[in-house]
Amino acid sequence: MTTLLRTEWMKMKKYNAFWWVLGITALSYPGINYIFYMAYDHMTTQPSQASRLAKMAIGNPYTFPEVWHTVAYFSSWFLFIPAVVVIMFITNEYTFKTHRQNIIDGWSRSQFISSKLIDVLIITFLITILYFIVCLVAGYANYTWHTTDIWGMSYYTGLFALQTFAQLSLAFLVAFLVKKAFISLGIFIFYFFPFEPIIVGLLKKYANDIGRFMPLEISDRIIPWPAFLAKLDQESYDKSLAAIPEHVILTVILTVIIWALCYWINNKRDLK
Repeated sequence: MTTLLRTEWMKMKKYNAFWWVLGITALSYPGINYIFYMAYDHMTTQPSQASRLAKMAIGNPYTFPEVWHTVAYFSSWFLFIPAVVVIMFITNEYTFKTHRQNIIDGWSRSQFISSKLIDVLIITFLITILYFIVCLVAGYANYTWHTTDIWGMSYYTGLFALQTFAQLSLAFLVAFLVKKAFISLGIFIFYFFPFEPIIVGLLKKYANDIGRFMPLEISDRIIPWPAFLAKLDQESYDKSLAAIPEHVILTVILTVIIWALCYWINNKRDLK
């Protein structure tokens, strides 16, 4: 395992696209949250009765402990960006035939997939660290003397990591099956939006919300919309919170199935 980890890290650190996309992600996560924070700040700091009432009604979604939830929700909108890296990593193996060279060099087929699993785990770890930093910066920037609970909702770190790993695993599966970078990117991004969101919306309206079992939606629902938006529909918000454990279990099951399928296909596939 150490050899696989060292080998994959050597590939990553020499891969310029990895650092470019990681840099874009590092800008997008704090960027999207800063935009929403400025909108909140503008709405609640105007010298009017409406602004004061709005601040009293929704609180501050970027202070502790709610910041853990808010940042996780808005950051999850950009998971397609690190998915690009995952897709490029696996398709490059087939483009440059390095998957075949690894087998010739003595790797087993299972070790090859394990090395790609390590790639996804490394990217998930880096993205989660970035999320964690954004939460701390935003939370402490809005820290007040009456803030007493800093870590109360920090469990969203684990939920965000699980969601990230699950959705990057789906991106990996698409690239692993298709093998071609641009086709894989096109399929995944089209499915990420608009295809699945439209299907989920239609099924929610006409088929008793059966769309909650769609591949991306399963993990999307482990991070429901933030509490300040619950004012729009408190009943639906409460239901979404109650459904988190179910969707955590479904996400884990689906992710295990994805990787088991990848191992099985790789063991049966010709080395082309």
